[in-house]
Amino acid sequence: MSEIIDRGDKRERILAAAVSCFGKDGFYRTRIRDIARRAGVADGTVYLYFEGKEALLGAVFTSVMEGFLERGRARADATLPVGERLRALIDLHLSGLGADRELATVFQIELRHSARLMESVGQGLLRDYFHLIAEILEDGQREGGLRADLDPRFAARCIFGLVDETATAWVLHGADRRLEEMTAPLMDFIQHGLLGGDDGA
Repeated sequence: MSEIIDRGDKRERILAAAVSCFGKDGFYRTRIRDIARRAGVADGTVYLYFEGKEALLGAVFTSVMEGFLERGRARADATLPVGERLRALIDLHLSGLGADRELATVFQIELRHSARLMESVGQGLLRDYFHLIAEILEDGQREGGLRADLDPRFAARCIFGLVDETATAWVLHGADRRLEEMTAPLMDFIQHGLLGGDDGA
């Protein structure tokens, strides 16, 4: 189990068991009794902490995103150049998911099945994550390393989209390589773009 979710107490054991069951069997095929058995608790104990499967799925998303935000703020050291800060954030995201394929499967695949859940639980945390990326880009503009006419909020969503799609592709097709290996090509794409030199003018 990834360090993003701590197995320290009963609630966390249930959450970790849900990740394992959802990741292996899918959200819809998983039953509460499956999660309880894997966590080593009675079925009723699960309901003391979570209303049901959807609440568990939402708690997984919240735990992962809060972990990304906490570690991202710590690693996006404002004394570093903007490129290094952005690289650290992307590497954190990819290495966090890449360390646990079951967690990555839940985060990238199973969560997308519930638009209601993503709307109710995800929007605030995603907004905070986009804001963290945008802050790094704004610092880069003030330092003169990024285009002054760049919209940081739009660019932050684009960067997240690149990282998010990279993680999804790894879950579906990337068993032969480590996810964090994609940090370097992603940064190359972000820094140098699609068009090179005068040919792109």
